[in-house]
Amino acid sequence: MMSGLVAALAEASSPSWSQRVRAGRDLASFADVPEAAEALVGLLLDVEDTAVTRQTAEALARVGTVAAIRLIALAVAEADDSQVDWMQTGVHDALVGPDGVPDVAAVCGQLARDSEEAVRRGAAEISAWTDDTRC
Repeated sequence: MMSGLVAALAEASSPSWSQRVRAGRDLASFADVPEAAEALVGLLLDVEDTAVTRQTAEALARVGTVAAIRLIALAVAEADDSQVDWMQTGVHDALVGPDGVPDVAAVCGQLARDSEEAVRRGAAEISAWTDDTRC
């Protein structure tokens, strides 16, 4: 299992956007591992390709754990408007997917009490996105 993590971490810094997309998907389930968390925030804030941002956000939203959603919240707090739009699109992709996803809004409720102000701010924004999918 850890070899998968090591390989995905290597792909996270690849010059190839398609490898970075794969890394985002592969690392999402390791959101609670510090090295993976750092790489995932980097992928969410990918400056070269919006597909990396979108697909990493979608993968994390599908995982749906507090650790996973917290990373999106952290990235949202640092992101520019375009990156935020693509993260929102990725989260929406997960929420409207056929598989049914974890209750992202409930996780955001937990993150509203996070010790980091950036996380609380990002979680409030993600929570607003989840409201959009119901209308």
